[in-house]
Amino acid sequence: MRFYKFQKWQQCFYPNAIFDFHKQPVENKVIYLTFDDGPTPGVTNLILDSLDEQNAKATFFCIGEKVKKHPQLFQEIINRGHSVGNHTMTHINGFKTSTKIYVDNVLEAKTYINSNLFRPPYGKCTLKQHKKISSLGFKTVFWSHLSYDFDSSLITEERIQKLKNQSKNGSVIVFHDTEEAFKKKEFEIMLEYYEANNFKLVAIT
Repeated sequence: MRFYKFQKWQQCFYPNAIFDFHKQPVENKVIYLTFDDGPTPGVTNLILDSLDEQNAKATFFCIGEKVKKHPQLFQEIINRGHSVGNHTMTHINGFKTSTKIYVDNVLEAKTYINSNLFRPPYGKCTLKQHKKISSLGFKTVFWSHLSYDFDSSLITEERIQKLKNQSKNGSVIVFHDTEEAFKKKEFEIMLEYYEANNFKLVAIT
């Protein structure tokens, strides 16, 4: 699984989209943890429990068909005070999909996910798709940094060091609450790191 890495000049192609919150006051020391591709029984539950222990909040970008399959787990995310976002119905790639099919897929997911936050799977959607989705009231949220939990070519130490180097006030960081990608040990190490360095973990609203 590979994800699109945004360069500063490329961000101009997605007007009004969120990539980070780095312009907020430095003294805030806030990190925005986000989770993609769930909810996943077992994995999402573990993440929710770990976040509760740190009194931390996050944003879960959910796949519509998984929410349809696991509605109680989806509701549990909301009940625990986290925010949710639309990650399409079937995790489709916007670069390989027509605008109509793509938008219809997002709207189908909206019937299960009551949120105006949207994240394109793989970070891939065309400018036309982005503009259409924005016109429907969605706020597109990309990211500033990846946890690389999906990258099997990296060892734990490399992923952790990358995350520590990238974690700064206003960063939007992507983890995955899937069995294939989630790394429990690495996630818990980063939670401890954030707590030790006085970062507050908050949800995007």
